[in-house]
Amino acid sequence: MAEESSSGGEKTEAPSTKRREDFRKKGQVAQSKEVQTASLFTIILIFWLFYLPTFWKGLTSLLFSIWQSAGEYTITSSSTIHLAVFLLKETGLLLAPLFILVLIIGFFSSVFQFGWLLTPTPLMPDFSKLDPIKGFGRFFSKKSMIEVIKSILKVVLVGYIAYSTVFNNFDQALILTDTSIGTILSFLGKTAGLILAKVCAVLILIAFLDFLFVKWEMEEKMKMTKQELKEESKESEGDPHLKAQIRSIQQEMARKRMMADVPSADVIVTNPTHISVAIRYDSEEMESPVVVAKGADFIAMRIREIGRQHEIPLIENPPVARLLHEVDIGKSIPEDLFKVIAEILAHVYSLKGNNITPPR
Repeated sequence: MAEESSSGGEKTEAPSTKRREDFRKKGQVAQSKEVQTASLFTIILIFWLFYLPTFWKGLTSLLFSIWQSAGEYTITSSSTIHLAVFLLKETGLLLAPLFILVLIIGFFSSVFQFGWLLTPTPLMPDFSKLDPIKGFGRFFSKKSMIEVIKSILKVVLVGYIAYSTVFNNFDQALILTDTSIGTILSFLGKTAGLILAKVCAVLILIAFLDFLFVKWEMEEKMKMTKQELKEESKESEGDPHLKAQIRSIQQEMARKRMMADVPSADVIVTNPTHISVAIRYDSEEMESPVVVAKGADFIAMRIREIGRQHEIPLIENPPVARLLHEVDIGKSIPEDLFKVIAEILAHVYSLKGNNITPPR
């Protein structure tokens, strides 16, 4: 039952969440018919144990009423139709609980296996199934062989259970020839009940094993090749190459905006080797200095170049530069750097001859 891979390769990867959802939407879920059979057979047997007296009482009453009025019954076309409708109605009422129970069991045995699922896909016509060659191939497929083996196994087990139960009670059956009909019926009822109870136990065991097998088979069917996993990742998350290009464009735009803010800086703190951080402070608008631009290597050199063009002081302080480089652009500097930055700004203002109050 393993699904053929259009892209080739061995299916070694666990199915993704999307693949599971796609299978589920198509109605391809792990469903064992043996679970339905076992649950139906077992629950109906238990139901009959409790409902049989009521059913027998109702059936006896129905037959009694028919026999009681048989002498007064006139056979005509209309009376025959009336009798047939009456019988169908009464027997239908007697069997209605059984029919309702069958529907309930069928519904919940499916929900138990794969949860609530409502999809029209399995009901859509599939004209490929009309191909006689493919149909003949499915007849001799692995799945068909497994189903045949399971059916034979069930028949053999049920037959063996019935035979062994009757054989074990055969000696007791021989002495029933001199007993009453009631005793014979009681013996037959107990023997039949014992056989059915054993059959239920076997069917439950078969259903459990078959459900595990069907779950494993579906997992194998849903497995993916490495190529399928990559293609699905591209479809759901986007082409990684395209995403990389978008990130590159976004970073370039952010760099341009950052570079445009460098001229507004009051000072650029540098590490002589590869770090530059531009700081801006306005005592009337800001509570603390803000990092307006930062960068390493080429970007650091570019920040220094723009700073020189706009006559912004460059202060070499490697430890402070490294600490400031950890601050996000547009964020205020940490409090533990206030003192050292205040000293740097005070030095810068003194160079410019400004009377601006440095941060405290």
